Amino acid sequence: MRLADKLANDWRSQLETDCSEQSVAHRESIIRWLMGEDLARFDTLTSDQLAIVQQAMDYRYRILQQRYLGVGPERAYRKLIQRLSSLFLIRNKIKTWVALSRDRQRSVVDVLQEVIQELLQSDGYMQQQVTWIAQCTSDSRMRNNLLLASVEEYCLRPIRNQPLLVYRFVNYLRRSQRGGMTQVPSGDLVRLVSEEITPDEAENPVSLLDNQAVTQYQDEQAWEEQQMARTAVKQSFEQYLAEKVEPDAARWLQLYLQGHSQEAIARTLDLPIKQVYRLREKISYHAIRVFALKNEPELVANWLETSLQEHSLGLTPEQWQQYVDKLTPEQRQLLDRLREGCTLEAIAGDLNLKTNQVMGEWSKLYLAAQELRSAS
Repeated sequence: MRLADKLANDWRSQLETDCSEQSVAHRESIIRWLMGEDLARFDTLTSDQLAIVQQAMDYRYRILQQRYLGVGPERAYRKLIQRLSSLFLIRNKIKTWVALSRDRQRSVVDVLQEVIQELLQSDGYMQQQVTWIAQCTSDSRMRNNLLLASVEEYCLRPIRNQPLLVYRFVNYLRRSQRGGMTQVPSGDLVRLVSEEITPDEAENPVSLLDNQAVTQYQDEQAWEEQQMARTAVKQSFEQYLAEKVEPDAARWLQLYLQGHSQEAIARTLDLPIKQVYRLREKISYHAIRVFALKNEPELVANWLETSLQEHSLGLTPEQWQQYVDKLTPEQRQLLDRLREGCTLEAIAGDLNLKTNQVMGEWSKLYLAAQELRSAS
């Protein structure tokens, strides 16, 4: 049996349980939508790649099931708008844009609806999705549900540590400004979007005002790479918790990443709720203070895009300057050496210090950057 056939059968079993109220035709439409048009690709995937693809299908299915399946068109659309407008970053950017524009009567929802409409009309990936969904089902209501789930999943894809919707909003601003809809000076537009979104260092910026800055290929590749990194971190951290903390800690992480509440985790682990909360605090401590800094710093940094060398600890150029200005000359020297790729042991030898002293200072610098990111 081809792998695609086996996966389809697995989905049939799950949908028969989860969506028994849906007709067989509707369930088959969902399966086709989840698996995509190119079924032969499944036979070329490595085990790690297959795990990522299955995770992506599960994620899309949960979006469809939780918010759109069986819901009428108007209510389903309101659910999409409510979900996307709840994004803190995009909501604040829209508010700032409206405040700068002549048309100050528009709400976040008004602008967000325009961005989504433009997305459906001009984005290559979404146009392909519209075509594919039309091939999956002829039922207009099911088409609508599948399309809204596709829009939500696409808009929330993490690209360079930002939801993809942020980049699409920037492109919308560029075109709406050119069309004279808002008459905001270009300098204000650049100030609005550049410092908070530009992912690289100031001397190597990426122009997000370019409509082709984030192509479909880059979106897909960045998403797959981040999911691969996420899986590697998860597996490594689970093993660390089981060996260095306690087996229940590893099980807690698995349940937490599946979306279970602390109360549900307590029931599954058969533990008092207070003990589960203490376990969560212990895991948080090890994640930030031990695992990320000492055990797998590169793995975690690549996953979170907070590496010192490539991502300036996840800080924007403005944040980085603010961060560096507060450092002592010794701390700046330590950062410079680390950015050059020197090991903690080599730096300790050069500075005539113990390695744990250098590690302690580096931990302070790392956590200070994390605090600055969180405060922004």
